[in-house]
Amino acid sequence: MNLMTIGVLLGALLVVPQTPDLGWRACQGDSRPEELRCASVEVPVDWAEPGGRTISLEIAKLPATGRRVGTVFSIPGGPGGSGVDDLTYYGKSFAELRKRFDVVSFQPRNATSFGILPQECFAGGPWLTRPDSRGEYARLGTIVRDRAQECRKVDPEFFDHLDSESVARDIEAIRGTIGEERLSFVATSYGGVPAVAYARLFPGRVRAMYLDGAVNQLRDAATDARVRYRTYEAQFGRFVEWCQSANVCGTDLARRWRKLVADADRTPIPVKSITEPTAPNGRPSAAKPTAAKPGPVAYSGFDLQVAAMPNLVGPGPAPEYPRWRQLAQAIRQAEAGDAGGFAGYIQAGVGSLKPPSFVGMNATQCADGLRFRDYREYREVRAMGERVSPNLAGMGLWHRLGCAGWPTPVTNPAAPLPSGLPPFLGAGSWTDHDDTADIVRRVPGSATVRFDGHGHGLYLTGNACVIAYANAYLTDLRLPAPGTVCRPGQS
Repeated sequence: MNLMTIGVLLGALLVVPQTPDLGWRACQGDSRPEELRCASVEVPVDWAEPGGRTISLEIAKLPATGRRVGTVFSIPGGPGGSGVDDLTYYGKSFAELRKRFDVVSFQPRNATSFGILPQECFAGGPWLTRPDSRGEYARLGTIVRDRAQECRKVDPEFFDHLDSESVARDIEAIRGTIGEERLSFVATSYGGVPAVAYARLFPGRVRAMYLDGAVNQLRDAATDARVRYRTYEAQFGRFVEWCQSANVCGTDLARRWRKLVADADRTPIPVKSITEPTAPNGRPSAAKPTAAKPGPVAYSGFDLQVAAMPNLVGPGPAPEYPRWRQLAQAIRQAEAGDAGGFAGYIQAGVGSLKPPSFVGMNATQCADGLRFRDYREYREVRAMGERVSPNLAGMGLWHRLGCAGWPTPVTNPAAPLPSGLPPFLGAGSWTDHDDTADIVRRVPGSATVRFDGHGHGLYLTGNACVIAYANAYLTDLRLPAPGTVCRPGQS
């Protein structure tokens, strides 16, 4: 073989097929960056009936800025998030990666903005209670089922195919349409569930898999709860420590919190007034509380624990920690007999005086098997939580209780990952790392990066240290050393 022949062969190996012409166009919407291009792909509603009814998925691309060698596919979280929005608002995070890759994402079929199911299905749902008997569990199941059926009757076929396996098959259809032999992935939060489904179904199509704060579908309910309860308690301990150092919560907060929860489970605390959420600078708003409406609303201890969790996980920038200040203020107000502090920031976030179990999200989560098998499993997890997480035992029950009585079966059950997958990379913060690490350790040779701080979706939100490790992996398949840690402020 002469040098010219070798040169021709090497040149052929280095040529990467360009993305086929799908009629890429400017994306609709004033907020979309000029460089973002959109197209659409038709997929079947039911992948078991590929010749049946189809739906149109919007896909978006941030084109490579240098010599393109492939495509990175970004899977959004939620469930309900839009990858088109992710590329719109977090596109800067991909700047370095785009020197070598197109970055592609999509509006998945379970996106809040997809448009087939009414918006109310994604913006609302029942207020859950914590059942104390089989009868109460059955009654909660009836409430959940009735609310789900209201949405399902709009389009039963579509509603029944919002599981993550269907989303994974949609991604495979997109891969074939754009002409890539293999994809590299950035999967954020609940995006980890369709990412794992894709790896299970199409292992030969995975070049690299980066999971960022991924939801873990692969554990059984009891194991999942045990890990989460330990995470919750550790985060609550950080909150208590901060409260003491910032001198905003008074003394003996942990004991007072448990007493508040226990008392509220016996006699729920009424919402008398809606306290304005904390201002962005972390200081209490100057606005006065407004009268609560509509109707009489009261918080049980279970409600308090559920409402506390979003602010515990997302405290905001140090040292003010505005969402922790909100929580501290809400606790003091509840101790004085008014749950309006909790109702105020919950209403500001989701438009409801107490956290609703969103029907649209549950259409995916329940189909993915993130539900209790029966009342007995619920009681086992509840008893464990009361032992492992005395401060937040209710929070480990809430998501799965939203599937009690669900009208459709599990269509994407957890299953082992196959052999032959490339090593994965995972990353996560204090509240995310253990979930993600449990997934990636199932694939030999994989690694994780632990962020020693708060946060969720570290790549999209611009964590420079985590992005650097992720880019090294996605670009050159270089994994970090075991035990790698990123710290706040580290690049």
